[in-house]
Amino acid sequence: MKYVDEFRDSNKAKALVWQIEKLSCQLDKQIKIMEVCGGHTHSIFKYGIEAVLPKAIELIHGPGCPVCVMPKGRLDDAIAIAQHPNVIFATFGDAMRVPGSQTSLLQAKATGADIRMVYSPLDSLKIAKENPNKEVVFFALGFETTAPSTAFTILQAAAEKIHNFSMFCNHVLVIPALQALLDNPDLQLDGFVGPGHVSVVIGTEPYQFISQQYHKPIVISGFEPLDILQSVWMLVRQLVEKRCEVENQYRRLVENRGNQLALTAMNTVFESREFFEWRGLGDIPYSGLKIRSEYAQFDAELKFIIPNLKLADHKACKCGEILKGVMKPWECKVFGTACTPETPIGTCMVSSEGACAAYYKYGRFSMVGREGVGV
Repeated sequence: MKYVDEFRDSNKAKALVWQIEKLSCQLDKQIKIMEVCGGHTHSIFKYGIEAVLPKAIELIHGPGCPVCVMPKGRLDDAIAIAQHPNVIFATFGDAMRVPGSQTSLLQAKATGADIRMVYSPLDSLKIAKENPNKEVVFFALGFETTAPSTAFTILQAAAEKIHNFSMFCNHVLVIPALQALLDNPDLQLDGFVGPGHVSVVIGTEPYQFISQQYHKPIVISGFEPLDILQSVWMLVRQLVEKRCEVENQYRRLVENRGNQLALTAMNTVFESREFFEWRGLGDIPYSGLKIRSEYAQFDAELKFIIPNLKLADHKACKCGEILKGVMKPWECKVFGTACTPETPIGTCMVSSEGACAAYYKYGRFSMVGREGVGV
């Protein structure tokens, strides 16, 4: 395949759906497959993939949205830094409307804080060069997908001796999160659609523990509709054949050992935090990254005094349960009513990769959407 439309061919999609239906007849129970990445969740609803799958297959939405898993306390810390009078705070657009305990970055900007949306951490480094009398802080968040660009930016800042630049580091790691999900007794999963973008960086080898220790199959998947359908077919085939393996559907981009240049940059700049709090999942050991002491001058947590508090979510918000996969967005009482993209209560409604945002955008307000027509 060379072009995008080949990954959206309806005849090939129908053939894959037929093969999945054929295999599903050999299953002895309903199976639950978690798509870890929020990008997969949005593709599933955009193309109506869930609606055409057999009822024996249920898709569970995982915690693969980096903005969604950010705890409220860390958001308050970011806002506190942004409100410092001598700071220019740079962030990706996804984080702007995420509610903290009192306000959001967007609201802080409206009241006078110098907060700017950027497309990459290098944009924030450019801002630092152009504003030598200001402290420029970049809100570094994301899984292993975005961590290398943060690492390379810090390395460049060090090489150029830019002293008015730092990062508020909130990068998280997918493997500890998957282990926490597998250890959760409330969540009984039969397999995983593995994250494609993360796997471009880390490769397929780190997922071996899922098949070897937990005896669950996982298929690393691309994001086009045929990618996801083929990955589901590969998972169902493994379950029917009583196999538990790590398979790579996204071979056009993902290699077994990942991107060694990116991994080297990450390991040079970052080290694991002993604990990092995830919304819905709590503290997960060694699941977050922090800046190594060799690059401490670029660590905003050392430059600024921040509240550093643990805060409970809004009582009506069920983002935690949704991120763990034990609830669907439409089961939350405030979904689509008090909580909308314009007036979000929780993070899952704000991010472009959030499950609630996907359900809301594509009109899945109840189980009725499961009976629709897709692909």
